[in-house]
Amino acid sequence: MTEGIRQKIIKAKKTFSDKKASDKDRREELDTLEKDYLRQGQESEEDIVLNISLRPKKLSQFIGHKEIVENLKISMQAAKQRKEPLEHVLLSGPPGLGKTSLSHIIAHEMSGKITATSGPAIERAGDLIGILTNLEKGDILFIDEIHRLSKVVEEFLYPAMESFQIDFIIDKGPYAKTIKFNLKPFTLVGATTRTGLLAAPLRGRFGIFYHLDFYPPEDLAKIIKNSAKVLSLDIEEQAALEIANRSRGTPRIANRLLRRIRDYAQVLKIDKINMETTCMALADLGIDKAGLDDIDRRVLKTILEAFDGGPVGIESLAASLNEEVDTIADTVEPHLRKAGYLKRTPRGRMATRLTFEHFGLKYKKENQNELF
Repeated sequence: MTEGIRQKIIKAKKTFSDKKASDKDRREELDTLEKDYLRQGQESEEDIVLNISLRPKKLSQFIGHKEIVENLKISMQAAKQRKEPLEHVLLSGPPGLGKTSLSHIIAHEMSGKITATSGPAIERAGDLIGILTNLEKGDILFIDEIHRLSKVVEEFLYPAMESFQIDFIIDKGPYAKTIKFNLKPFTLVGATTRTGLLAAPLRGRFGIFYHLDFYPPEDLAKIIKNSAKVLSLDIEEQAALEIANRSRGTPRIANRLLRRIRDYAQVLKIDKINMETTCMALADLGIDKAGLDDIDRRVLKTILEAFDGGPVGIESLAASLNEEVDTIADTVEPHLRKAGYLKRTPRGRMATRLTFEHFGLKYKKENQNELF
């Protein structure tokens, strides 16, 4: 849209140069176009990124997790009334459930600027000091994968979170001195997929805790329909529900599948995405009716065929698949356990009756006896 206005200005200037300088109408038209262009150019980089993405911008647009949304709304409203920054927030849960989206929504609702980074990116304490000293009052510092912060960096965070101060040492040996630096009150929003790996002192300094779980298909269908509107797509109710059922309870996967189906419909010149188009596209993408993709089926088939249904240790399973242990533990296993295809026992992972039925095999109950 902005580019279109810019082209109009260029065209108007060319036309105006061919006329007399006293042509008042053309001069006023040119001024109006330039004002429109400047007004649209005032959007920040953050606004531009949010506009082209499918993330919700306001808390009222966030679908699902009603209890979390209501509690967060009350906390933010109370902080605004006291004219204080929001307490530090810890968001946990599997990837793709909206932790990053919630952090941007908090920044938007609290009228603060957000500075986003990740745990592995902050290698030294000096990096963290530079980030903290540049924060203004009420700003949001978002640290993704906060459980991967180094111990040295964590130690600098403790006084910063508790009393908005940092202590750093200058010089060495007998000349070493500690300097205390006051920070402007800010809100730290931490996101983690592994709450158990957070150090207890760090976890205890967060005032607000929220755990995001997988979404039900009804909420995912609403997200898909909203995303379709943003992408200017026409989609049927049943098609949206079918995508939701195959999205592993994760909005990120739902939006990714929707974009792939959009490509499919665009190439085949299909105006409205219906059930038939959706099933054809998902079949080509390797997503079956249960929402399992290639890696899911490989994991389950390996347990069934190579280990006779289990039990099998996670390391043995990863070695058989030539995959990393973290990939299976963080990406594949949570959904399979939630959907009832996999269970953990003291002896390892085991396939359930549902897994045998999914692949058309007879359930071997005698091999599924647990240790206890």
